[in-house]
Amino acid sequence: MDITLGSALLLSLALLGGCASQESDEALAQAAASFQSVKENTNVLRSAPKDVIRAGESLARADRLSSYWGSDEDVLHYAYLSQRYSEIATQHSELNLNHERAAKLDLERERLQLALREAKLLSVQQLGSQIDEQTINLAASETDRGLVMTLGDVLFDAGRADLNSSANRTLLKLVQFLQINPRRTVRIEGYSDSRGDPKENLELSRARAQAVADMLVDLGIDAKRIAVQGYGEAHPLAENASKQGRAQNRRVEILFSDDKGRLAPSR
Repeated sequence: MDITLGSALLLSLALLGGCASQESDEALAQAAASFQSVKENTNVLRSAPKDVIRAGESLARADRLSSYWGSDEDVLHYAYLSQRYSEIATQHSELNLNHERAAKLDLERERLQLALREAKLLSVQQLGSQIDEQTINLAASETDRGLVMTLGDVLFDAGRADLNSSANRTLLKLVQFLQINPRRTVRIEGYSDSRGDPKENLELSRARAQAVADMLVDLGIDAKRIAVQGYGEAHPLAENASKQGRAQNRRVEILFSDDKGRLAPSR
C-alpha cells in the first residue's frame, strides 16, 4: 500500500513537472521569437539598442537555466523579462518613428507655408505691377516733381471736404499700391479754384487733402508715410474764367516719392 502510494506520488510529481516544463518551453520559444524580431529590425536596433541587449541577455539566461538544472520559475522569470524588453524596444521604436513622422510633417508644413508665402509674394508683385500701371493710367503723370496722381473734384460734394462713395475704388487702388511698395511715401496736396474767399479756399483745400489722408490711414497705411499740404487757389492748372477750368483747378494731387521714400520739396 505504501509502495503504491509512493508510486502514485512520484507519478503526480512527474506529471506536474512535465506541465511546468512545457509552460517554460513555450515561454522560452515566445521570448526567442520576439527577440529575433527586434534583433532583425533596424529601426528598433537604432531606437532602443539597450533594450534589445537586455532582451538578449535575459533570453540567454533563461535558455541556460532550461538546459541545466534550473527551476521552471527561473526560466519563466527570465523568459518574461526577455519578452518585455523586446516589447519595450518595439514600443520605443514606434514612438521614435512617430516623432520622426511628426517632425517630417512639421517640416512639410513649413515648406508648404513658405511655398504659399512665396506664391503670395509673387502674386502680390504681379498685382503691384498691374496696380502700378492702373495708377499711372488713372490721371497720373510723370512731372518734374515726380509721379503725380490727380483726384478730381468729383470725389467730393460741392463746397465740402467729405469724400463721396465714388472715391472708394480710386483710394483702394492707391492703398494697394502703397501696401505693395512699403518704402514709398506720399504728399497729398489740396487745391481750389479762385472763387470765394481765399482763406476759406485754403482751408477747404487742406481739409480735402486731409480727408484723403485719413481714409488711407483708416485703410491701413501708416500715417508717418503721409504728408498733407493745402495750397488753396495757388498753382492752377487752367484759367479760372471758365467752368471747365475751375473744375480742373479744384483737385487733390498725390505726389509719390521714389522707391527710397524721398519726396520732392514742397512748392
